[in-house]
Amino acid sequence: MVDGIVWFFTNIALAFYNFFYALTHPGLWLDWSNPEAVMRFIYYGGSVEFFFVVFTAFLILTVVGLWRNSIMWGAVRVLEAFGNTVGRVAAWAGLIMVLQQIVIVFVQRIFTTAEIGLGFGVPFTKDISWWSEELKFYNAIVVCLCVSYTFIQGGHVRVDLIYSAVSYRAKRVIDMFGALLFMMPAAVLTWMYGWYFLWRHLVVPKPSASEELDRLLMKARAFRWNVETIGFSPNGFNGYFLFKILLVLFTALVFLQAIAFFYRSYLEWKEGPDSEDKYLDRDTLEPGEDPAYAHANH
Repeated sequence: MVDGIVWFFTNIALAFYNFFYALTHPGLWLDWSNPEAVMRFIYYGGSVEFFFVVFTAFLILTVVGLWRNSIMWGAVRVLEAFGNTVGRVAAWAGLIMVLQQIVIVFVQRIFTTAEIGLGFGVPFTKDISWWSEELKFYNAIVVCLCVSYTFIQGGHVRVDLIYSAVSYRAKRVIDMFGALLFMMPAAVLTWMYGWYFLWRHLVVPKPSASEELDRLLMKARAFRWNVETIGFSPNGFNGYFLFKILLVLFTALVFLQAIAFFYRSYLEWKEGPDSEDKYLDRDTLEPGEDPAYAHANH
């Protein structure tokens, strides 16, 4: 028990050193012309050191925000604006997906062509099955990158057992515990698995979450890029490593949104019902647009 407490606070203290050391020595982990830098980047991205840097930053921001609520509100506004911006941009992938599906149907059924080519000086031609399978990627973009945006807009499904029957402040307490005990741990665990899952399909020798930094640096001697380009079918979409990148981005967005939701819930709990939805940037509908969407968001 005592050893665990010492380990915990030691890592918090070391977080300051690790953070500033990384900032002052970017070549050690950002110079990707050096295989050892790539291996350091891989190791620290899923390491205890990185976790405690993020955790310590969260603690400091929380303490400062408790002292000055305006700073905490500022963090909420920045994080929610970031989630909204990423989501609003990524949502256009849905339109691209629909338009591409229409083109596929036209080319396949009317022109009976087996390939679709695009070119702006450099031709890019792929089999129709490649373009058809690529639609999954657009769908994944919407799911992964619009997660925070949908949460902020109130579009996620809530399974309500007791929430609607409790008081305003009790709801805020439930929201705080939900962010801390469910959203953040789930995001951290998914990141840990997703990070190495990504890199195992980008480089060889394949890195492992159980390996220490010294072991990965030894592997750097045989390092080479080996980006996954195998599709589910012979002529199908072969960029499946992009899905793994989206998984990592998804977990980062969920974690950042958990921080924003925790801060918002605390501030609304402290300031009372008058602060509910304060600074909340939700989309509004113009006259004639689908009212069902407005009801879902409000």
